[in-house]
Amino acid sequence: MKRENFGSRLGFILVSAGCAIGIGNVWKFPYMCGEFGGAAFILIYLLFLIVLGIPVLVCEFAVGRASRHSVAAAFETLEPEGTHWHITKWIGIIGSYLLMMFYTTVGGWMMYYCFRSVRGDFVGADAGQVAKAFSEMLDNLPTMAFWTTLICVIGFVVCLFGIQKGIERVSKGMMSALLVIMVVLAVHSVFMDGAVEGIRFYLVPDFSRMLEIGIGNVVFGAMSQAFFTLSIGIGAMLIFGSYMDDSRSLTGEAISITALDTFVALMAGFIIIPACFSFGIEPGAGPSLIFITIPNIFAQIPGGRIWGALFFLFLTFAAFSTIVAVFENIISFDMDLFQWSRKKSTFVSAILIILLSMPCVLGFNVLAGFEPLGNGSNIMDLEDFIVSNNLLPLGSLGYVLFCTGKNGWGWEPFLKEVNTGKGIRFPALMRGYTAYILPLIIIVIYLKGYYDKFAGMGKMTMSIWMAIAVFLLGFVLCCAWLSGKRKSDK
Repeated sequence: MKRENFGSRLGFILVSAGCAIGIGNVWKFPYMCGEFGGAAFILIYLLFLIVLGIPVLVCEFAVGRASRHSVAAAFETLEPEGTHWHITKWIGIIGSYLLMMFYTTVGGWMMYYCFRSVRGDFVGADAGQVAKAFSEMLDNLPTMAFWTTLICVIGFVVCLFGIQKGIERVSKGMMSALLVIMVVLAVHSVFMDGAVEGIRFYLVPDFSRMLEIGIGNVVFGAMSQAFFTLSIGIGAMLIFGSYMDDSRSLTGEAISITALDTFVALMAGFIIIPACFSFGIEPGAGPSLIFITIPNIFAQIPGGRIWGALFFLFLTFAAFSTIVAVFENIISFDMDLFQWSRKKSTFVSAILIILLSMPCVLGFNVLAGFEPLGNGSNIMDLEDFIVSNNLLPLGSLGYVLFCTGKNGWGWEPFLKEVNTGKGIRFPALMRGYTAYILPLIIIVIYLKGYYDKFAGMGKMTMSIWMAIAVFLLGFVLCCAWLSGKRKSDK
């Protein structure tokens, strides 16, 4: 089948940025910022985007454009004969499915709350009523299943029309609307009474607060958020590189996408953090922040029904842009592996994702007693942990080693692909950093994150989880180090 392409550079940037811009920016980033100390966390997060995010994103784009395939077939196309890099494709395949198994649920929440805001359900509601509404939604299996299924169906219908007529066309309009709504909401939020303290918390670093929380916790939180927000490591960005032409260098495009993604995350913080301080709400309230505290805020201000509807429309657009992007990645798996048509792959993938999303939905009601990661955890927490703390960093490590290793694709072919076209060039002097220092940083922080998460759960629990971490890390390293010789060496 003829490979599809984007109709314009703007389309590529907006679709790729849309994949990166999602609940990681507008749902996860604000509450993590509040939880990990505000501006000090943001500085470390921005540092990781530069030293980790952009180089890994460049690697992923390069593998996609050079192979002209999804992650399901990209490594087979580029790997030297006798090597085993293609085994790492399962990180991308499993990661994409797992991500959508809980991401669609949260996307359904966003859409449902947009609907409820338009309907005026929160007008005049007190704090108790708003909190009760969120709990009732989680307990209501038919409601949860309906909105999860609805966002899946809409997403796959968009993908059915292809890259230019479906994903690119919808993303252009949706991303433009998202940016306008976001700026309007941010301006409104920073001018609320009492918002000055929130702005200070958000913009002025307080390193003593970071010490209280724990430097290791803050650093790992910032790194995992950098991976999560850019959707790197599971091939979600690789697929759009495969649709890109050779007119532009990949480094400049990666920087543009990262900058747009970061802008949205920072603006989401400007919307939420000052508003929390204005109404005396704890900004580190966790995942429920935007579903309990934010409706509370809008219920207490003039025109709250309109502002609330705009806010949740903004969240819906952000979540939906990522859902559509990863759906395209999943659809492309079947097209590459089985040579299915887009129509057949879309239909089969839609049924599969809807069914696989149900355990997460059930985890809040029927299966609420299942606590896989300790007291208070649920199926979504497990799925998020597997993706955010494992597959994203491990997949990113795999891309870096593949692009720089002598028994992988190799530095010279990688550099040639990255620097093809107009724009910013990837420095050849970065080889030492990309090949050795960058993988070491990922490995150290990956293991440190595991230790921090499970150290307080007892020696036996920590030993088991650390053994799992070492095993998963060993899988990637074995694919890299135990592969055969390059063709040129034979």
